[in-house]
Amino acid sequence: MSERHVTVRLARPDEYARIGELTVEVYTRGGLIPPGSAYLHTLADAADRAAKAELLVAEVDGEIAGAVAYAPPDSPYAELAAPDEGEFRMLVVQESSRGNGVGRALVQECADRARRAGLVALRLSTQPNMRVAQRLYERMGFTRTPELDWSPVEGVNLLTYVLDLRPAGDGVRPS
Repeated sequence: MSERHVTVRLARPDEYARIGELTVEVYTRGGLIPPGSAYLHTLADAADRAAKAELLVAEVDGEIAGAVAYAPPDSPYAELAAPDEGEFRMLVVQESSRGNGVGRALVQECADRARRAGLVALRLSTQPNMRVAQRLYERMGFTRTPELDWSPVEGVNLLTYVLDLRPAGDGVRPS
């Protein structure tokens, strides 16, 4: 499938409900969380993400094709990031838009925001079965940080990755 033009921007309040629905849909249909999980409320609450982080959407042909929450250092959505790092959470791409560069565009915008803020790294957590996403992260230069892998609730294990945003040659890498 050829990539189509993807536009990434901040979400508007009138889009929060759709973004919440999309996030729940992707997580439940993808088998990432079971139906009835208490986490569904968090996934559906895009307005909270917009208030406490930077809620970004990707558009393809004028339609929302994906979303992500970029968490700067002062955001309560930053679970792993140190004070000089950014993080992103709840990256979702509508099934019909996969393969169009939507996920890459959203992750790139998070990295660009972190760089513009002078941060040294961008972090994320992902489930072991999110292999397509992990391949994307690795192609974009993220590296695994197994020493930071964690479990938010019993039975859910998360893998962690970091993207070093420092200029090449400074000799220091985030751990």
